[in-house]
Amino acid sequence: MSNNGTALLDASVTATRKQNVDAAGASAQRPPRLALLDGLRFAAAALVVLFHYTAWHHGFWGTAVAKDAWPVLSKVTVYGNMGVQLFFIISGFVILLSAYGKGAGRFVGSRVGRLYPAYWFAVLATGFLVIVMWPQLGSGLGAKELLANLTMFHPLMELRHIDGVYWTLWVEMRFYLLILALIILRLLTIRYMTILAVAWPVLGLAAQLMNREVAAGALMSEYAPLFCGGIMLFMIYRFGHSALRWSVLALNVGVAAYFTGVKGTSEALELVGYVIPAWHYWVIVVGLFAAVALLSLTRLGNVQWKFLGILGALTYPVYLLHQIWGWWMIDHFAPVLGQYATLPLVMGIVFLAAFMVNRFIERPLAKPLAAATTKGLGYLGGRLALKKKAEAPVPGR
Repeated sequence: MSNNGTALLDASVTATRKQNVDAAGASAQRPPRLALLDGLRFAAAALVVLFHYTAWHHGFWGTAVAKDAWPVLSKVTVYGNMGVQLFFIISGFVILLSAYGKGAGRFVGSRVGRLYPAYWFAVLATGFLVIVMWPQLGSGLGAKELLANLTMFHPLMELRHIDGVYWTLWVEMRFYLLILALIILRLLTIRYMTILAVAWPVLGLAAQLMNREVAAGALMSEYAPLFCGGIMLFMIYRFGHSALRWSVLALNVGVAAYFTGVKGTSEALELVGYVIPAWHYWVIVVGLFAAVALLSLTRLGNVQWKFLGILGALTYPVYLLHQIWGWWMIDHFAPVLGQYATLPLVMGIVFLAAFMVNRFIERPLAKPLAAATTKGLGYLGGRLALKKKAEAPVPGR
């Protein structure tokens, strides 16, 4: 074996040993799961489902819009889209909880294993529905869009979502890429996380107020304070209370309330047909942050009810599957069964499908995919390091 081959083998063995040690250490130091946050995530998913079924302006109940079929319930479920705001707050908290202290390879591996198995199934299942079974809803969608959606980077290709709810995944993905960049640059520290949690929402707010639409879009202005608020809750959870951390959290709550008040009132009118005062959304945003704080920073964080973990595991596949397939079932079941039997039946089927996806797709594939991704990135990193070393000039020559 050549010297380069021996060096490569040694590097590979060393990397594997380091990964095993890191994994053992992480397992020993892993904080207890915040079970009530899992329950809160599931409640948020249920609210989003009800928003899309009973408030959003589709006509699959046999009425012009859904709120006409549900005139009382829709006055409550019109607020169900705030479940997305809650997802982003929790994401800011949980991603830092899982990423802090990890290398880039492990972080990417954990995200790939977490996101893609259920997502690939959902894209293929929903793509089959809107391209083959129900093409009138997926007009203009084809194999190109289907294949591009499987990457989750299709917005970069300026191609449509197979399912409209996937827009949130691209927002999440950009947040993950930001965290990855900070890990690579070794800036995922207390100091720089605090700076980020001030600078990002403030710059986003400034871009919005100055009507700099391109800059506001690049900065994800309306979502930045939700992620950063979650980050500050993590900082308090992990490193303790301080006036600075609570002040930065309050800043993000205020900016998030402003943006949500603007967008929430607009969406309520455009997507449902209700006039909702902005202050409703201000109160909701404050309540969402307060709920996450209570369930993570108080003794409620010690609650370990296993069934909440199961519900939390269903949240992602429920979100991925519920909209288009739910509308298709409503369109076919409601004329036969009536709306009051159809709504719980459709929700039950969606939750059951989510359970099946979690049980037979996510559980078997998530860890192997995460491990393979981490290993592959480690091997690639080792090859690049060896190449760089081989190309480096030898001193004295």
